[in-house]
Amino acid sequence: MTIRVLVADDQAMVRAGFGMIIGAQPDMELVGEAADGVEAVELATRLRPDVALMDIRMPRMDGLRALELLAGPDVADPVRVVMATTFDRDEYVHTALRRGACGFLLKDAGPALLVEAVRAAACGEALISPAITVRLLRSLTVPVPARDAHGLSPRECDVMRLVARGRTNAEIAQELVITVGTVKSHLSSIQTKLCARNRVEIAAWAWERGLVG
Repeated sequence: MTIRVLVADDQAMVRAGFGMIIGAQPDMELVGEAADGVEAVELATRLRPDVALMDIRMPRMDGLRALELLAGPDVADPVRVVMATTFDRDEYVHTALRRGACGFLLKDAGPALLVEAVRAAACGEALISPAITVRLLRSLTVPVPARDAHGLSPRECDVMRLVARGRTNAEIAQELVITVGTVKSHLSSIQTKLCARNRVEIAAWAWERGLVG
């Protein structure tokens, strides 16, 4: 299956660079480029890419507003959006994740991480640059009783905590001595119980309630 990708960034050189990285992957295709948020929303709505790579600071409409229109809580059929920015600011990350982003990358993270983030988003998972993950999630912690687990089973809690620590499905399976298929089943159940749309929302929920440890 070919992953159809839209790139939205106000810098032509960045769009070209991302386009070259995407075009070099055997399972990806660049289907459109946008130079601002308004164009990004229009193209994403018309082309329905599998993944949209979106900058935050863009003219006419910034990436966070465009994200909200494409993937926000009130969007019935959201586009999978990965935010890519040069600005490592917590408020940007918090806002992006709460508006439905399927990932958050720094532009200097490198081609390998960008490709991994696109593939993760296309599979319904999420990836955040390791440079900001732990700091971000720890900062979300608020004094909610740790016993508040929303009906998750003990094994689901184990999976949830490992997701919050950034583990992949394969790593979770290895650590808990279960199959990857079982991990996916637990994740599906966790998402349903928490009304979470992706791994990032599961992780944020766990850190906010002090359940990670």
